[in-house]
Amino acid sequence: MIMAKVAFRNVLRQKRRTLLTVLTMMGGFALAAISIAWSDGSYNVIIDKFTRTQLGHIQIHGKGYLDRPTLYNTVDNYEDVGNQVEQLEGVVSWAPRVFSAGLASADDKSAGVRIIGIDPRRENETTYFNKKIVKGRPFDPDSSLEVILGEGLAEVLKADIGDEVVVVSQGADGSIANDLYRVVGLLQSGNAMADQTSFYLTLADAQELLVLYGRVHEVAIVIEDLHDVLMMTDVIEEHLANPELDVESWQEFAHEFYVAMKADQQGNWIMLVIIVLIVATGVLNTVLMTVLERRREYGVLRAMGVRQFQVVRLVLYEVALMAMGSLIIGFIVSFVVNYWLSIDGFTIPDPITYGGVEFSTLYSEINLRSYLIPAVTVIVSALLVSLFPAAKAARTAPARAMRTH
Repeated sequence: MIMAKVAFRNVLRQKRRTLLTVLTMMGGFALAAISIAWSDGSYNVIIDKFTRTQLGHIQIHGKGYLDRPTLYNTVDNYEDVGNQVEQLEGVVSWAPRVFSAGLASADDKSAGVRIIGIDPRRENETTYFNKKIVKGRPFDPDSSLEVILGEGLAEVLKADIGDEVVVVSQGADGSIANDLYRVVGLLQSGNAMADQTSFYLTLADAQELLVLYGRVHEVAIVIEDLHDVLMMTDVIEEHLANPELDVESWQEFAHEFYVAMKADQQGNWIMLVIIVLIVATGVLNTVLMTVLERRREYGVLRAMGVRQFQVVRLVLYEVALMAMGSLIIGFIVSFVVNYWLSIDGFTIPDPITYGGVEFSTLYSEINLRSYLIPAVTVIVSALLVSLFPAAKAARTAPARAMRTH
């Protein structure tokens, strides 16, 4: 207790040096806290937009469908599967989908397309499908033979609202599938590459075209909390208990996107290492200078019977006090910045693209780890680099030190 009081007084004696040290540690803490919070928030925004508005958080397919997607590998009892999933706590919505490839033609223009059959109501609840329509209108539930084209595909086909488009594909029974559809809307999903081939039909029209009555290729599921995806995947799989179905999280069916995200996240640790080096260098320089200037003081303490480990403890107490002060100030500064970034976000001059989806504004996320990691890092690095100066102070020879001025 006495050493703590002495350490507190020593910290206040050299106000300018203490202030510079505290600012160094505070800057390191605040920079790391803001960096981690903004990184976590940005990645969660990217992941949520990529999954929540496109693929879903979890998907259900026929066994082995992801390894080898075929027209014939289907989920036959999809309504029963969807209703079972919907009853689980934490599930927000589900949407069935049908996929196939085809050739679309409008007047003298043709293009390869990806036929996507959707349930308009469920797809809108699950991925906000209607909000992506930039021209025209959504599907009319009382009409049939309507198509919504990706904006890029519409440009290729030179098709507009009201035009007729013929599509040719293959039915599940081996027959040639073809029909004529009227364009009612143009869609911009955020994935420009996908929009160049997207040919959306209602689920009923797609099932009739492809002779897939009562069957779908995919059931996309959205849950309440993105952080619970892996847990909910296991829950759904156990609940369905169907060996003929694969239940996969977005980390599996969007594996390349997941790997790219993880690799990018690893780069943030380089920033943390740089911050640690800056803080450690600043603290080492300050503490070492303090020890050299106070050799006479340490000599007097040793002459009075203060043991070496007590001198070490005194120096570490001083560093710990400065570290705690820096954390308090740094927490206030970083919290204000992170709160602002979590509300207004940061608009990037040049938008970035992940998984074909473009992002122009990224947000911070206030969480425990964004403050805990920098706090532990600053305190541990500061104390570690102080051990050498502390040991040097403890080895001070009383007689020689007291003769210095």
